[in-house]
Amino acid sequence: QVQLVESGGGLVQAGDSLRLSCAASGRTFSVYTLAWFRQAPGKGREFVVGVSWTGTMLYVEDSVKGRFTISRDNAKNTVYLQMNSLKPEDTAVYYCAATEKLLSRDGNWYDYWGQGTQVTVSS
Repeated sequence: QVQLVESGGGLVQAGDSLRLSCAASGRTFSVYTLAWFRQAPGKGREFVVGVSWTGTMLYVEDSVKGRFTISRDNAKNTVYLQMNSLKPEDTAVYYCAATEKLLSRDGNWYDYWGQGTQVTVSS
């Protein structure tokens, strides 16, 4: 079992930056594939970016490519989502997720989820 807790969300203006954090507790963090998903009001959950347990695989959705970066600090049991040049369409609840399986864009693939953190971008 692993528990995930996101933080760092908030209200920002278009063009601003935010860094989300996801702290993990429980089993060995370093073996987990990690990903960030988001869900905007009235929409389904959307994969944003993920990283394998080695940090060498990285899937980035086109809508955030060049603006969002995922990183992990296994010593701190934390995964980060750096979001730059934010746009109003990035407004959503952001979730981190973990699995011991390989990286996937499919949310059903992930076994553990955080509670989410709200990001609101005003125009």
